Amino acid sequence: MTIAADATLDEIRLALAPLIAANAAFDGWTAEARDFAADQAGLDRDIARLAYDGGAVPMIDAWFASIDAAMMEGFTREALAAMKVRERIQALVEARLALLHPNRDALRRALAILALPQNAPRGLGMGWRSADAVWRGAGDTATDYNHYTKRAILGTVYAATITVFLDDESEDYAETRGFLARRIAGIMRFEKAKSAFLERTQNLPSLSRFIGRLRYPVA
Repeated sequence: MTIAADATLDEIRLALAPLIAANAAFDGWTAEARDFAADQAGLDRDIARLAYDGGAVPMIDAWFASIDAAMMEGFTREALAAMKVRERIQALVEARLALLHPNRDALRRALAILALPQNAPRGLGMGWRSADAVWRGAGDTATDYNHYTKRAILGTVYAATITVFLDDESEDYAETRGFLARRIAGIMRFEKAKSAFLERTQNLPSLSRFIGRLRYPVA
């Protein structure tokens, strides 16, 4: 793989990250892994160092971002549109797992780094971004509180699925796929129940509106 001479730092981060991940399985998320990846890509090591200023966490962040982007490459808009929402989410998450599979050892090392207290907020942000990428890929356009609840729940499911995935030695990671399918079914049941509840209660008096009128009566 070569990187264009006029590539921006953002483009370099995304392009180089998968190579760093491949090296991180042996060298960890270190300067050595970054420099070796730069050599493989024909990139000046100083430029690679500048692209990942901050050490391991920026490298991991870029790798996860590259997975977010690559996840969609195996699907056409028409193919996703032909699926049910549950099937879209399942297919997209499985696509992510397939991309991660060759570098599971690097993933283990990455998660250990992100679990450190000083890195936990950044790690949560990466998880949120991945959940958002899946929902957007599945066609979700919610902008109200549903936007947040969907991503929070999927983020939790995805984190649990990764835990199973890391130790899954079954053929074609069948155990992980089954675990994921059951958890996604749970998400869909929750969304259905939530929608039904909102439909039943949308015309009921709102306590918050009532209190607001007491404080700010209509003139």
